[in-house]
Amino acid sequence: MKTIITGKNYTPSDKLKETIEKKFAKLDKYFSDEITGNVMAIKEKGGYKVEATINTRGTIFRAETRAGDPYDCVDRCIEKLSNQMSRFKTKLQKKYKGQKDFGFEDLPGFEEEQEEIKVVRSKKFQLEPMASEEAIMQMEMLNHDFFVYLNMETDSVNVVYKRKDGNYGLLETAY
Repeated sequence: MKTIITGKNYTPSDKLKETIEKKFAKLDKYFSDEITGNVMAIKEKGGYKVEATINTRGTIFRAETRAGDPYDCVDRCIEKLSNQMSRFKTKLQKKYKGQKDFGFEDLPGFEEEQEEIKVVRSKKFQLEPMASEEAIMQMEMLNHDFFVYLNMETDSVNVVYKRKDGNYGLLETAY
């Protein structure tokens, strides 16, 4: 797996980059060299945040941690990614069976009893064409965290959502 390391609001030291590469090398045995892991080290007020994303063909693993020390963030990110892979080991093995890019057979099993993933509620609704600003207003009036709508400008299905920092995000679909 290739690891791409970037910084936001500061430049990570060479020692931190070496540590990130060394820690992510532990996950190499599960992925081929063609898979890329992106790690962003972010300096924030009062500490650090590390965001790690491994984008495989069809599955995305993502972890985000905050701490006062960037090295602690890296350790916790690796732990989160490993736990994600372990929790879904059986499903990942079925999905990627026989593909040389993945080696999930070596994943340790998850200690906790895994609950069956099930949909507990289903809802159908009509997509209304609107602008992003109107979709955000609708989302706020409904007191929801996200809202699905038909973008009147692009004629595609979009999702607006409220971010943890209080701002809004937009997910645009592409075919």
